[in-house]
Amino acid sequence: MPLSDCHILQLRKIEDRRGNLTPIEGQRDIPFEIKRVYYLYDVPGGSVRAGHAHKNLQQLFIAMSGSFDITLDDGNTKQHYHLNRSYQGLYVASMIWRDLDNFSSGAVCLVLASDYFNENEYIRDYSAFLTAKDHLKSTTG
Repeated sequence: MPLSDCHILQLRKIEDRRGNLTPIEGQRDIPFEIKRVYYLYDVPGGSVRAGHAHKNLQQLFIAMSGSFDITLDDGNTKQHYHLNRSYQGLYVASMIWRDLDNFSSGAVCLVLASDYFNENEYIRDYSAFLTAKDHLKSTTG
């Protein structure tokens, strides 16, 4: 997938004097069915998370509290995003390398995923990622 397939989604925000609410419904608010939800928290200062790509998995990253940065890489281009709003999510398509860093104190990163955990779905070596991208290009045109 090209990096242009990844983008910030504005999620619905229902404002109320008692507090705001943001619903997220799979295949309505985001372009996939949600099969797994997890979150990152208590990330020590200076730590980098992710450092991998997924063969088929799609994800949505949301800063539920605090902020963090995500760098996306499609093998040709890199794009940096700063997430700090709980009503915005970064949609990440398959075959995109991702690195998360610059976590603020108390940051919570919520991730919605299109499939269940499968270690075989991960590409954890950047050189292998580039090889897979080249192979994908040669087989799809």
